[in-house]
Amino acid sequence: MRVVVQRSKEARVLVNRETVGEINHGLVLLVGITHGDDADDAAYVADKIANLRIFEDSEGKMNLSLLDIGGQILSISQFTLYGDTRKGRRPNFMEAARPEEANPMYELLNEEFRKKGITVETGIFGAMMDVQLTNDGPVTIIVESKEKK
Repeated sequence: MRVVVQRSKEARVLVNRETVGEINHGLVLLVGITHGDDADDAAYVADKIANLRIFEDSEGKMNLSLLDIGGQILSISQFTLYGDTRKGRRPNFMEAARPEEANPMYELLNEEFRKKGITVETGIFGAMMDVQLTNDGPVTIIVESKEKK
């Protein structure tokens, strides 16, 4: 599992020009699922992201987590995170899990955040989406479940 984490002041996702998910201060997650990702990967990534100390404290240092600030998550599925560009000019997406494997894992990840008391808004899995956000910082981090092994 590969997740691009962006600290955000506000964000929303639209499908067919209609807002389907919206948050205030928190994190925008672009979530890629690969073959073999399982519940352990979802739990690891959720715990890592919920507790990342990437929000500023009263002294301006990144010492606070999403849980500390009561932030929200806008979670967007994005198979293109597993695009391989090493050969040719068109990315190869063979490392991205097929939708029937990826969607349940994506939903499981979102549920792991909700179990921690975090408000999670989402886009629509597999849809063409417009994601609008105001980056805070900007702060962008990549979290991968393979790093746990």
